[in-house]
Amino acid sequence: MKILKTVASLALLLCALFSLSGCASMAGPRESKQAASIVDYLYPKATQTPQLAPSITYLRPPIRVGIAFAPNDPRVHMLPETEKIKLMERVKVAFATQSFIASIDIIPSQYVKPAGGFGNMEQVARMFNVDVMAMVSYDQIQFTDSNSLSFLYWTVIGAYVVHGNQHDTQTMLDISVFDVASHKLLMRAAGTSQVKGSANLSNFSERSRTARTEGYHKAADQLIPGLQAEIDLFRENLKTNRNIRVEPRLGSNDNSKPQ
Repeated sequence: MKILKTVASLALLLCALFSLSGCASMAGPRESKQAASIVDYLYPKATQTPQLAPSITYLRPPIRVGIAFAPNDPRVHMLPETEKIKLMERVKVAFATQSFIASIDIIPSQYVKPAGGFGNMEQVARMFNVDVMAMVSYDQIQFTDSNSLSFLYWTVIGAYVVHGNQHDTQTMLDISVFDVASHKLLMRAAGTSQVKGSANLSNFSERSRTARTEGYHKAADQLIPGLQAEIDLFRENLKTNRNIRVEPRLGSNDNSKPQ
């Protein structure tokens, strides 16, 4: 009788284990996403990539620059405000090396409204008295899926099925610099990263969070040198670009012009 009870107990345990395994496989791949899109902010009704029409832009150095993050998509995870500020401080340093920049202001997120368009950008520019807006946007997606790391783990108090997870985190950071008056895109730089890893169920949340942070920092480390190069190139192109005309600002001196 005891043998029958033992066999029955083992059978129930095996059924439970197979059930757990089946549930894990049926769950299939998952993904989590963080996004703050410059296109959604400036062109909320766009159904395709916006076409930027050429226009004459008048720049009057010394230029006042505002730096802001595009608003988060409220349906997805939000990047911590502390991380946004750290990156905007690095962007500020990149602009600060230029003699034709008068001031650089970091714009708090509460002033940048979702789907605000150029109307909201102009309102923010008036409020902070800036001529140019450097808008930071980002897109991060993390894929997770069960894989062959799953195994049966026996303990003194029973058996457990431990499922491994493979995560692949892809991040893109982008900075687009607009002249507020003409809505002209003056320059753009981007940084990307890919982080791969694995974890079991007990530490998956921590590992996936670490991967998201690592991916963001790697993309930022690529973005800043790219932005610095674009600023240097922009300064040189001003000498020959017919669509951008540099005029002196009243009360300024010639030293403020791009050299």
